[in-house]
Amino acid sequence: MSDMENAMVRSEASATAGPALPDVLPAVAPDSVPDHELIEPRKAHRSFSTVIAPYLFVLPAFLIVFVFVVVAALNTFRLAFTNSTLLRPGKFVAFDNFAAIIHDDYFWTAMLNSSLYVVCVVPFMVILPLVLANLVRGNSRIMGFFRTSFYTPVVMSAVVVGMIWTNLLDSKGLVNSLLQTMHVIAKPIPFLTDRWLILFSAMFVTIWLGLGYYMVIYLTALANIDKSLYEAAQLDGAGPARQFIYITMPGVRSTMMLIMMLSTIAAFRVFNEIYVLTNGTAGPGGEDITMSMLIQQQGTGIQARTGYASALSLIVLAVVGTLLVVQQLVQKRGED
Repeated sequence: MSDMENAMVRSEASATAGPALPDVLPAVAPDSVPDHELIEPRKAHRSFSTVIAPYLFVLPAFLIVFVFVVVAALNTFRLAFTNSTLLRPGKFVAFDNFAAIIHDDYFWTAMLNSSLYVVCVVPFMVILPLVLANLVRGNSRIMGFFRTSFYTPVVMSAVVVGMIWTNLLDSKGLVNSLLQTMHVIAKPIPFLTDRWLILFSAMFVTIWLGLGYYMVIYLTALANIDKSLYEAAQLDGAGPARQFIYITMPGVRSTMMLIMMLSTIAAFRVFNEIYVLTNGTAGPGGEDITMSMLIQQQGTGIQARTGYASALSLIVLAVVGTLLVVQQLVQKRGED
């Protein structure tokens, strides 16, 4: 067979077998895979980790707040218009509870004591911690010691605080014994038996407890004041008092309003100090009772009137809310 015939035979065989395969198959590039096969799993993983997972972390706290705050508040609002007790669900009585509260002498006594508490305690809570923070804001070890000392009462329990001040203010306590030894007084001062002295003693304890807490808040605000303002004031001959009035106080004005709101709420809802100093009796004849103590007395025990106590709680909410609104209006007017 000639060379020409052999070439024709090979060409016919190649045409019959189809195109020849290469020795090495080309690698399949990842880009050649359809997009939906790669994107869909990533989307599913991303949607769980960025959308669903955060809600799962928040869910336990949300349930606790919803059950013990939101549901409890709604139930209090519902009970305020019923004559329910601890053992009886009661029925709807409209505004009868509020009418009975108006004619209750204990309510007006509690309202007077709580209002007086706000008037006397809040100014000290706003000014004294600021002065204290201004004195101990250095970085030395001695300043750190004083900051820790002033903050220590904040972490003390109400029982410990009560034991300390009950022993100090007792007729045979340290305060009376020291004053009698120094011949300042002839007979013991009735700190824990007189109607007004009990109230003012409780106010003093409240201020003592709150100084360290609000001092820490002021320290954070003072750290944000530009130090160059104090340097310029010193060059102009301003003393510490003028620097405090014209630089420090304007620099922490928003913090002062915050502390005023927090201390107002705490003062109107005071309970621990009066309860501990009077051993739960609210003073002689119950004349030192506060709104929180009145709610506790009416809402607990076998003869608890939960409907009446709920109505008292709504009145406290309304009073505190009104005070906060007034403070906000005063703050906005001052800023304008």
